[in-house]
Amino acid sequence: MLLSDRPRSHYDRAPAHEVICQLRFPSILSIEADAPARFQDQIRRAFPQYARRQDVLPPKISRTGNDVRVETPPAVINHHFLSEDGKWKLNLTKDFIALSTLRYPGWEEFARRLDRPLASFIQIYAPAWFQRVGLRYRNLVSRERLGLEGVPWSELFAPAYTGLLREEDVREEDVLGWGADLAFRLGASCQAKIHTGPGRIQSSGGDAPANAERCFLLDLDLSMEGETPCGLAAAALETLHAHADRVFEGAVTDRLRDAMRGGA
Repeated sequence: MLLSDRPRSHYDRAPAHEVICQLRFPSILSIEADAPARFQDQIRRAFPQYARRQDVLPPKISRTGNDVRVETPPAVINHHFLSEDGKWKLNLTKDFIALSTLRYPGWEEFARRLDRPLASFIQIYAPAWFQRVGLRYRNLVSRERLGLEGVPWSELFAPAYTGLLREEDVREEDVLGWGADLAFRLGASCQAKIHTGPGRIQSSGGDAPANAERCFLLDLDLSMEGETPCGLAAAALETLHAHADRVFEGAVTDRLRDAMRGGA
């Protein structure tokens, strides 16, 4: 079952490694032209640290007949606002506002942390609408952390995500690289892109230590495209969160649920 209608569950050992909410809007040039001082004043108590960076975008390649043209887009100014403990980050550019955390406390707290910055942004910059509302859960399941050492991934995740690993002649330890990518609609206005597969935890330098534990990534990227009125942004995120619950519950097995509750 790809989607589950199980009641929402709370897991003491939930595997959310990173959670990101991003809302894209038609470009507002004043965000790059002037420092967002008014915006900072309204959110500074929750996000007292500030940094201004320039994001270098990948080159654009276009073809006209036999001619290949490479264009380098201008760098984008990205305003970073961090919480005092550094666990929460708010990003603002001329095209999007985003909130992310590596210490996900649950949906209610995450939504509460977003409320004030989002309301302040709408009040100050008055975007025409939101072109894309996105919510992403990067879940990283550690068998060692959950006391499930030696348990095959095929006993922890549904067949849709572990098909190859269920073959009788395939030993999990012999699979050097494998993953699954899915994209599908969730009702009339939402869609999900999902990437799953085993892999090793990377260090901050981008490399995985030779003895790093092999974990399982369940990356859920849900979005709502179109023209979402600013006043309906919170409702759109609630809808995406509800879909994310259904996708997650459809992906995991009862054995993994018990372990995440602390029952293993």
